[in-house]
Amino acid sequence: MIVSGSSSQAVAAALARELEEPLAAVEYDRFPDGELLAAAPDVADRDVERAIVVASTTSSDAHLEVLQLQDAVREAGADEVVTVLPYMGYGRQDKAFEAGHPISARAVARAVSTGTDRVLTVNPHEESICDFFEPSATAIDAADRLANPLPADLEDPVFLSPDAGAVELAETVRDAYGAGATDYFEKTRLSGTEVEISPSDVAVADRDVVVTDDIIATGSTMSEAVGVLGERGVGRVFVTCVHPLLARDAVTKLSRAGVEAIYGTDTIERQYSAVSVAPSIADEL
Repeated sequence: MIVSGSSSQAVAAALARELEEPLAAVEYDRFPDGELLAAAPDVADRDVERAIVVASTTSSDAHLEVLQLQDAVREAGADEVVTVLPYMGYGRQDKAFEAGHPISARAVARAVSTGTDRVLTVNPHEESICDFFEPSATAIDAADRLANPLPADLEDPVFLSPDAGAVELAETVRDAYGAGATDYFEKTRLSGTEVEISPSDVAVADRDVVVTDDIIATGSTMSEAVGVLGERGVGRVFVTCVHPLLARDAVTKLSRAGVEAIYGTDTIERQYSAVSVAPSIADEL
């Protein structure tokens, strides 16, 4: 049975269809004092061997929902609890930034691990965070799904990642699309909010470019990269990402930089969630 957190209802429904498993009715409530309640009464009414909790932890409330739903399905008698985090919040806080700071990804992983038998997460920013779970979480690569919504008529395309660390993701999207070159920008992080982009040597004049990353948060780095492409006479520019967080004015920044379209998956459910990661998750389950 599939049990959905409130932030992941579309991907949970898609996963239920992929696996041909029932989708549980889930209740989300808030008490007058502000405390949350997430419950799955359907599970209690059935003899459930495996309950799959599907919830992107896009907020602190979403993290708490995961813990409550895990406990609810276990309390209802589920023999096995599997937790799917399409997007794991706090996943980029994988180290202590300075003395006295927590490793937040580890703290969150430890909490989630207490209520589940298995954890899966999609394209974590650093795959090493999977080791924070007990037992280790399984990382699912759904980047190939990003090729699906791209136009079929890309002109001599270049699949470009914002830094060397993400070039494999660009290669995955290129391979799934079936044509094109790959390259990347040099990215130097100057502070927690400031990043410097240095152009690569790739020729982009009159070529369509697909800029690919695992996550777009504020859009600052991506829009700066796109701006460099514009100075080189690029053709059309499309932006793809697995996790379309798109916080604050990210969409405006990208549009002003010249991006024609933004395509993301449903790990974070946004207007730009053009493709589902449910098939990739189903393959692992």
